[in-house]
Amino acid sequence: MNALASETADELRIAGLTRFSGADWPDHLAATVFLQGCPWDCVYCHNPDLIDPHSTGTIAWREVLAFLDERRTQLDGVVFSGGEPTMQTALVPAIDEARRLGIRVGLHTGGAFPSRLDSVLPQLDWVGLDIKASAADYATVTQRRCSGIHAWRSLRLLLDAARARAGSERPLEYEVRTTVHPTLTDASRLRLLGEQLLAEGVQWWALQCARAIGTRPEFPHASGGEAATTKLVEMIAAEFDGAFANVVTR
Repeated sequence: MNALASETADELRIAGLTRFSGADWPDHLAATVFLQGCPWDCVYCHNPDLIDPHSTGTIAWREVLAFLDERRTQLDGVVFSGGEPTMQTALVPAIDEARRLGIRVGLHTGGAFPSRLDSVLPQLDWVGLDIKASAADYATVTQRRCSGIHAWRSLRLLLDAARARAGSERPLEYEVRTTVHPTLTDASRLRLLGEQLLAEGVQWWALQCARAIGTRPEFPHASGGEAATTKLVEMIAAEFDGAFANVVTR
């Protein structure tokens, strides 16, 4: 077992389970397992109850695993999300157990723990990696110093793994996702970010509008409301159309 897996899968702190989701893994019907804990405190976080790493879980891993076993012929895979799933070392054995059922595994991550991400990449079929901003602007979003260094290191590890498995029987698919809020990331910064992602070799970029649903009361509402955010996202996506292999908006 991986050296980072100092806990067993049964110790996984699970905040919730979406049994059937068509939104968490593009073009796949997946079960989504939400893990407790995140080291960052993003201004627009829509799952703030999942930030506290000390909160206990609400559902046992054995129950989740039994569901996956029962419905594996109906599901395209399982996605581990959060919070920040790589914050828990029990993620490693949980992924191993899911794979032993013959289930494909995806991961949502902010890249806060590059070495842990690197350790699970060989076991993953798909990764949705949040790249929130250029490295220098990261703390504006996460409210944590040096967070950008970790996220961009994770991006390079992911791209290296994807390139190494390209053309294999089990390629590693991915999507780089940026949540857009006009008061945090304006058009010029988004253009710079897009150019930086292209320079790294990113092929799939998803621009997501920050939504107020599920956020804390201090969520900074954009001037012009969600319509202004949507307009900004669509403008940037149009400018980069054709530059990436695929650029989508949500």
